Amino acid sequence: MARTLSHRRVIIVGSGQAGLAVAAALKAQGLEPQRDFAVIDAAPQGHRSWANRWHSMVLLSDARHSALPAFPFPGDQSRYPRADEMLDYLASVEAELGVRTAWGVQAQEVTQIGVGFTLHLSTSSGDIQTRNVVCATGAATVPRIPAWSRTMLVPGLVLHSSEYEYPAQIPPGSVLIVGGGNSGVQLAEELCSSHDVTLSSRTRRRYRAREQYASAAGPMVPWLSRVRRPEPVFGDHSRLPPGIVRAPAVVDAGGASVTFADGSQMEPTSVILATGYAPGDSWLPEQPSHKLPRTKTNVPGLFVAGMPSHSVRGADTITGAWRDALTIAHQITDRP
Repeated sequence: MARTLSHRRVIIVGSGQAGLAVAAALKAQGLEPQRDFAVIDAAPQGHRSWANRWHSMVLLSDARHSALPAFPFPGDQSRYPRADEMLDYLASVEAELGVRTAWGVQAQEVTQIGVGFTLHLSTSSGDIQTRNVVCATGAATVPRIPAWSRTMLVPGLVLHSSEYEYPAQIPPGSVLIVGGGNSGVQLAEELCSSHDVTLSSRTRRRYRAREQYASAAGPMVPWLSRVRRPEPVFGDHSRLPPGIVRAPAVVDAGGASVTFADGSQMEPTSVILATGYAPGDSWLPEQPSHKLPRTKTNVPGLFVAGMPSHSVRGADTITGAWRDALTIAHQITDRP
């Protein structure tokens, strides 16, 4: 496998929205899939991260704002697509681009060979030589699991939101959802009709309702010139359905009990950790503490797409990933 991938001009690591955005931007610059660049992904065939989201999960933006340029989302443009629809959409973009992702190939390390323009990419399938590597392995790849959750012994389940599928999966009784972000709010709304739900969060943030984002889109204007509003969510805490109990952040746990920041305690039947994800960039070389130019690293020819930690806020959205992709494509075509 690695031998067939070597000596491409670019290797894109990750076949999600960021990786396919880079592929589309490179193709727009005249580079051809398989001949000039290749895409690898550690996941099994077609198993992008959207496959790990719960059944009812919907995107935060409508279909019109959830697509790459020249690849419109099918169907009603005002609807909020489900996670499984996003999975199908990315597969259709991959096919339309003519990209044949090498699935099951995990990037392990990238180093520069001498002082030239060649990079050495170590993978689970062997070593690859190329002039450019793009890390597009996602800003939300590795579930963040609080250390205190590993000591819990509850009657029901303790699971991360990436393992949640549907309400019947959760045993009857009380459910503590840890994390007041978008995922935590949506899970609380979904489970409150079948379970006693407590939502624990660090702050009492007020959120913009999803409808505000839709109306903020305004008249049709060029895709990249739209002003991006603050990240939309499903509602604010003051408008949660009746019956959902709010609680401060969890600071400790032991056995069947959790302790909140105000000193109060709870013994939930089950716990869902809506505690977010870490980026999939652990295979990259250590980067300097100072901020580098957007998408660049300290290794010439090594770029990062779709991660705010290597770019700007919002880089993990479709819009942000495309902007990163355009920047990277121009940088690659300008290199020897």
